[in-house]
Amino acid sequence: MGKGNGKSEAANLDLEHELPPAEGAEETSAAAAAPPAAAAVSEVETLKAERDALYDRLARLQAEFDNARKRAAREQQEFRDFAAADVIKGMLPALDSFERALKATSGDTSEFRNGIELIYRQLQDALQKAGVQPVASVGQPFDPRIHEAIEVVDTTEVPDHQVLEELQRGYKFKDRLLRPAMVRVARNSGA
Repeated sequence: MGKGNGKSEAANLDLEHELPPAEGAEETSAAAAAPPAAAAVSEVETLKAERDALYDRLARLQAEFDNARKRAAREQQEFRDFAAADVIKGMLPALDSFERALKATSGDTSEFRNGIELIYRQLQDALQKAGVQPVASVGQPFDPRIHEAIEVVDTTEVPDHQVLEELQRGYKFKDRLLRPAMVRVARNSGA
């Protein structure tokens, strides 16, 4: 009896916790099976919508990044053009002086030489304002970072590895070498 009563009590307890059947109990049992599937479909749709929103956001960010990169490149090019225009503008007076010298019909070579020297100084000034400096060479020790040795001359008059003559001037722009100086270098076998 104890066993039989225990089973009926457990069955009564379970019945107490169950909800009473609603109208159209057959429909409810069919609907009870549908929510998990409907919930899964709803969750899949939600995830698809979220994925599509993230793809859209990614595409927009990529386009925005590409536009920013293009804008930065365009601004850099405009800056380079502006800087180049400033250097060119500084050289225009020298060009004007060349034109005047070529138009001169005078046979006086001293005036022509003075004109050429003026043009040379104007070009030097324009380059100096732009930050271009000549490389020191004659009388300096040979430095392969800024000098290019064209010839080595045997001599006892100057120390070994000293620059004797500058064949073509070298230039630096700020701290960057634009062109090495082409030089003749001394080789003193007695040193």
